[in-house]
Amino acid sequence: MSITKQSELVGISRSSVYYKPAGLSDMDIHIMNTIDAIYTQCPFYGSRRIRIALQQEYDIFIGRDHVLRLMHEMGLEAVYPHKKTSVRNIAHPVYPYLLRGITACKPNHIWGTDISYIRLNVGFAYLVAIIDWYSRYVVSWQLANSMDGIFCQDALKYAIDNYDKPHIHNSDQGRQFTAHDYTNILKDNNIQISMDSRGRCLDNIFTERLWRTVKYEDVYIKGYENIPEAKEGLTNYFNFYNNKRFHQSLNYKTPADIYFERT
Repeated sequence: MSITKQSELVGISRSSVYYKPAGLSDMDIHIMNTIDAIYTQCPFYGSRRIRIALQQEYDIFIGRDHVLRLMHEMGLEAVYPHKKTSVRNIAHPVYPYLLRGITACKPNHIWGTDISYIRLNVGFAYLVAIIDWYSRYVVSWQLANSMDGIFCQDALKYAIDNYDKPHIHNSDQGRQFTAHDYTNILKDNNIQISMDSRGRCLDNIFTERLWRTVKYEDVYIKGYENIPEAKEGLTNYFNFYNNKRFHQSLNYKTPADIYFERT
């Protein structure tokens, strides 16, 4: 069947069949990397303040709509109480926040997860991590070039296969975590599902702190060229973070000391 006939049957113009969406320009990627630096330092900045910071600190003059579009591409929103805290698929169910008034009291009591933008010298990537709230131990992480959600499922499967299952798994309401393929993994393993409630900016604070640490102590310093190089470098860094980096909040012990209850 000809392309013309196919386009007529589905009710679209023939020209749209040949259309290929334009990718991000090098300038947009440069601006996204700059936004990432601003946001990591000031996660409470929204698009208005980030636009001003781009102008005054970096001589980058773009409109607020442009800033919003790039922040959406990066999966960023200002960390403060507001009505819409995450971009989710309305067809996916949302689960209640189970951690109000609860503090993690032992390893594998609560796991938290989130996604962060990672800048590269060539393009960019997305990093997902699952962290044990009690010990700050990173039980799993994955790097990907898109936010399709499969890499989040891979990270969760790895964590469950290699560590004891948590009692509660907490995330935001992003479409990657509300997807049936993701929540079914939790249900099949009898893990309670908790999701950040709307208007609460500190529900997943441990993972937010992790992003700041990873970026300032590794990503910004190393300046990874591409995803394979970033994977190798982050493998080394998370090994250091879990097993050698002393945490003041853990009485200067490592996450591994606490997670595995080493003396």
